[in-house]
Amino acid sequence: MGTNQRSATRWIPIVLSLALGLLAPAAQAQRGGLTIPQNLAELVDEAATIVRGHVVSARVEPHPTLQNLHTVVVTFKVEETLKGQPGPTFTFRQFIWDIRDRQEAAGYRKGQHLLLLLTKPSQYGLSSPVGLAQGRFRIRRDPQGNERAVNGAGNAGLFRNFDTVVTERGLTLTPGQDDLIKQHRAGPVTLDELESLIRTLAGTNQ
Repeated sequence: MGTNQRSATRWIPIVLSLALGLLAPAAQAQRGGLTIPQNLAELVDEAATIVRGHVVSARVEPHPTLQNLHTVVVTFKVEETLKGQPGPTFTFRQFIWDIRDRQEAAGYRKGQHLLLLLTKPSQYGLSSPVGLAQGRFRIRRDPQGNERAVNGAGNAGLFRNFDTVVTERGLTLTPGQDDLIKQHRAGPVTLDELESLIRTLAGTNQ
């Protein structure tokens, strides 16, 4: 076997592992992944688990069986469950490929207060926020002490075409919800109103 042939053969397992990981629904990094812009209804529809809580830990390690894949393993303490049945504490494994995400655990930090809309784990045990950054909301208090949430896309397009969603699903919105979807374009939103809308949308999926 020639040198070039041996070199090509050596790379086959790596290429196969990467291909398998990329085919998994959750197999994209937080940074650099190509995603389709999605509104809140689409994010909720696609999410298997929606929870609010705090990051307990986040560590970067190889996938247990696909050793050439880098992953971040996040343990999360649940304060509130809006969809699914995750339990009081749960762990998910997310694929990462950008070297910056490997160095920074894909942006997860111990103690972070987050609202996560997570995909169903793939056959390789990989999950991620739906739409990557779109399904991961950071929660912070404004100067008035109100909790507000913003995703990695700055909430841009979060309520795009929402009038159609309301009509097609026959949703009944509160005045606050109605004002939010009509007036908001981008930027943080009140956590209570966001969670209220998510519960309304999740109720149509169950």
